[in-house]
Amino acid sequence: MLRRARTTKQLAQRIDLQYFTRPHALRRWRFWLSIVVPVFALLWFAAQRVEGGKKTYSSGPLAQAHAVFTQQCNLCHSQQPGAFFEHASDRACLACHDAPAHHANQTFTPACGACHVEHKGALRLASTADAACTQCHSDLKTREGRPHFANAVHSLAQHPEFSVLASGNTDPGHIRLNHYLHMQAGLVGPNNTRVQMQCDDCHRVSGTGVAANDAWPYAGMQTPASASPSPSQGLRQASFSMKSLMAPPEFSTNCSGCHTLQFDKRFGNEQVPHDKPEVVHAFLVKKFSEYIAAHPAALHEIEPPNRDIPERVRPIRVAHTVQEWTEFHVDDAEWLLWAKTCKQCHVIRPSANSLAEIAKANFTEHWFAHAVFDHTAHRMMTCTSCHTRAPESHEATDVLLPGVQTCQECHREPSKEAAEGRCFECHQYHDWSKAQRTKGHFEIPELAGGARANKP
Repeated sequence: MLRRARTTKQLAQRIDLQYFTRPHALRRWRFWLSIVVPVFALLWFAAQRVEGGKKTYSSGPLAQAHAVFTQQCNLCHSQQPGAFFEHASDRACLACHDAPAHHANQTFTPACGACHVEHKGALRLASTADAACTQCHSDLKTREGRPHFANAVHSLAQHPEFSVLASGNTDPGHIRLNHYLHMQAGLVGPNNTRVQMQCDDCHRVSGTGVAANDAWPYAGMQTPASASPSPSQGLRQASFSMKSLMAPPEFSTNCSGCHTLQFDKRFGNEQVPHDKPEVVHAFLVKKFSEYIAAHPAALHEIEPPNRDIPERVRPIRVAHTVQEWTEFHVDDAEWLLWAKTCKQCHVIRPSANSLAEIAKANFTEHWFAHAVFDHTAHRMMTCTSCHTRAPESHEATDVLLPGVQTCQECHREPSKEAAEGRCFECHQYHDWSKAQRTKGHFEIPELAGGARANKP
């Protein structure tokens, strides 16, 4: 079959050159839209300007904490007529937030907006990117001397071992506690019952809540009102994120149900107060003085050896007066307490006077001095899944904290299948313990946009 040859001129004759001159509905709509839309946009900008709002200049929604400032850009940004594209000034941030320095010897101090990036939506401004931290900590330098911290940290995946574990520290608590023994089945508990102890029988988060208000299964005697404050009572008054820390054990709530403090069979199950040696001594003197006053015949009774009292070398004593009788029995009771009862848990030191010197229970409530940890966020896990060494620990000096590898099992790089693993999850840049009080500068209408705000 022969093909017809067509020239370019013949093909061009098929094109309708009058196409754009004929009316068409679609072209008319396109023409009017090209006029109406810009005019409407200009009118909208003008209306916003008349009302005094500045939301139209915003590059994105503010974080929830700052959402009330949406209509007042100049509260944070440098004031320039008709423009709000400048970075927020540190002076504006410090007007509301007295953010203390990170470290006095740091060589570089970033601007507030370099770490806390606004106009990204309803996120937490404290959720800073790792790059804000690693710009210094990937190669840490200080103004003088060597850094006291690891000088090359790039991410949690490359985080060095926690210093409290890497340095081989020991627990300075001065309490004799055998975790292995306490976790055995069939221990004799209160009222001669067999018990199986659990971790939360002694360890619970400080503060309030269901767990804090639950009854303690091994609570026995209550500390008298005159007793001295325990170490943990002072610690619980601190303001450092107490909801996240484990409260130190208390004798009255955690121990006294099993470890009783009887001192003499004459008084049955009555116990001495769990307090300083001088308080215990005064208690014993009072009790034995009252007893001999009510039973004067006891002065001449011949008492058999008390096998409950640990043996010691001493001369045979015969009481001739009420005072001697009281002194001898107070001495025996104290020897029973210091050499047997109290010694089970406390470190007893030699003392120059007749009273014992008991090492203070120096509980460490906050092990990570430069990090924060929230136990409540991990309550779905068993205690021993992180504190793996606790069930086998025989020495009270063992530091039973989990290592960084335990944390890395759940906390990894940003992923839908992993817990948050960025630096801010555990570390804070600002030392808020040194924060100063700030004074408010604004009225409600100024913040909400009902009045013009002319303050920086």
